[in-house]
Amino acid sequence: MLIAVDFDGTIVEHAYPAIGKPIPFAIDVLKRLQAEGHMLVLWTYRTGPLLDEAVQYCRERGVEFYAVNRSFPEEEWTDDAPRKIDADYFIDDKNIGGLPDWAEIYRIIRYGNTESAAYDNNTIETIQSRQTKKKKGFFSKLFE
Repeated sequence: MLIAVDFDGTIVEHAYPAIGKPIPFAIDVLKRLQAEGHMLVLWTYRTGPLLDEAVQYCRERGVEFYAVNRSFPEEEWTDDAPRKIDADYFIDDKNIGGLPDWAEIYRIIRYGNTESAAYDNNTIETIQSRQTKKKKGFFSKLFE
């Protein structure tokens, strides 16, 4: 799969234009995804020297990107080129609901929709066992 990954707030904490502290397990999961054959694209607001710093930061930690701010390395980038990446997954802290922890991100990519499996010491439970747990609705939580 082609996986687009943001940098600030996703791989490292927000400190733009500086590079923030590493987000726990981000690099570990990215390296594992690469080892499993996934292609990673760095998809970030950064450009120029700030982008080079982000790429170098990841490279020094063992993450090499298939492409940077484009869908594939040979893609010509011009000022009027779209910044939309053609990826299977987008990992970004600006997702609705925010950034899940990196273990959950790995599970989603590795096993698909996390609603279809729960994880307990590498044992997969079925949907049925998860659905037996009654969830409180939004309004119930508000008026507890």
